[in-house]
Amino acid sequence: MAIELAAYLALAIWVYLVVARGGFWLEKAAVPPRLDASRKCPSVVAVVPARNEALVVEKAIGSLAGQRYPGAFHIVLVDDSSSDGTAEAARAVAPAERLSVIRAEPLAAGWTGKMWAVAQGVRYAARFEADYFLLTDADIVHAPDNLAGLAARAEGSGYQLVSYMATLECRTLPERALIPAFVFFFFLLYPPRWIRNPRRRTAGAAGGCMLVERKALESSGGIEAIGGALIDDCSLAAQIKNAGGRLWLGLSPATHSIRRYGRYGEIGQMISRGAFTQLRHSALLLLGTTAGLALTYLGPPLAAALGRRNAALAGALAWGLMSAAYAPMLRFYRKSALWAPLMPLIATFYLCATMHSAMVYWRGKGGRWKGRVQDG
Repeated sequence: MAIELAAYLALAIWVYLVVARGGFWLEKAAVPPRLDASRKCPSVVAVVPARNEALVVEKAIGSLAGQRYPGAFHIVLVDDSSSDGTAEAARAVAPAERLSVIRAEPLAAGWTGKMWAVAQGVRYAARFEADYFLLTDADIVHAPDNLAGLAARAEGSGYQLVSYMATLECRTLPERALIPAFVFFFFLLYPPRWIRNPRRRTAGAAGGCMLVERKALESSGGIEAIGGALIDDCSLAAQIKNAGGRLWLGLSPATHSIRRYGRYGEIGQMISRGAFTQLRHSALLLLGTTAGLALTYLGPPLAAALGRRNAALAGALAWGLMSAAYAPMLRFYRKSALWAPLMPLIATFYLCATMHSAMVYWRGKGGRWKGRVQDG
């Protein structure tokens, strides 16, 4: 009886997700618009927080310095106590008139490291009186026309925050097995169509590449309002939207992260870092999430294998819908559709990482990143 009930519930869940969850699984690569040549091009300052990023920062800063952008554009790199030559690597690929490198002050109480660095970068950037800030990470490489496309979308459609979900590295076996699912799960939680809809409360952004209007940021409370946020991108998006701003989030194959994950444990740590924060550190929500994920992702294959005729059919249909929903993200990442039926195993990995996130938080070591405990 339990298997039959689980099969029917799982099928109902997947029908809802496929039909009524904002078409999250149908999101395609965004086609960047062009700037209106008849209008003045907005000025932009990129703020890049960096802590021990010498291995990746050259390509990231080099891609920013190489932007084909007709307006005023400057880059501010905030060196957050790096010990590996991050600042020197950045200076080597950008002219001094285009790049400013500042040293972050010691981390203040109540702030996460990244937000503390971003706040100092934004404060320094105020001297340029820019129309927009491009908040981007030290491992993100931008196509030459990326900034122009972001600015055109913001200016042309009246968005106060425009964000690209950067394409993540997907070469190693752990990356191929788990990285497309990371974006799939993110869009499931934050359907881009709902984010773009001003009548929906859903707010989300991808912190690797966010163009935010300076006036909207200041009027909504500034970086200070989210200084302690671990999931800072979605917190900023909620802040902007709650203040009446409009958001846009989309996929970009031309904006990509060059951070590599060679081991399953590295991806597990990346997931674990913010998973329990997403659950508001609630044991009750963790229990409910565990039950929900087990029913949604493990219920279908178990019912298909162990259930009687109708239950087995319902489980097989749910498993098929799950696989069909995951297939477009695999196609975006140019990976075989044969990974799609393995979603129950992939979801189990993410569930284990979420449980690990709770355990390290309870031990006072949550949100560890670059040697700092930020959520404990």
